[in-house]
Amino acid sequence: MSIDWFRDLILCIFGLVATGVLIFLAVLSYLFYRRTRSILDILDSIKATSTTIQRISSYVGEEVVKPVIQVASMVQGVRKGIDTIGKFFKKQEGGKDV
Repeated sequence: MSIDWFRDLILCIFGLVATGVLIFLAVLSYLFYRRTRSILDILDSIKATSTTIQRISSYVGEEVVKPVIQVASMVQGVRKGIDTIGKFFKKQEGGKDV
């Protein structure tokens, strides 16, 4: 057995090991891709849900809260007006010196 035979043997062994490593890395990359893809699908779902929640809260803010605030402001204004008119007819206390 000469040195040429050992060199060829080492090249064949290296070729087999390199092929195995490349196949392992390819499988690992594919599994990583699938996991990343499923995470991206979950993120897309969360984004759609947050958009829906944002639309609902915007609708509630425009269609429910604003009219309630307007009615509350009107009631407060009427109450303040009644208090102001009531001050004109209220009997003032005091007048006697102690």
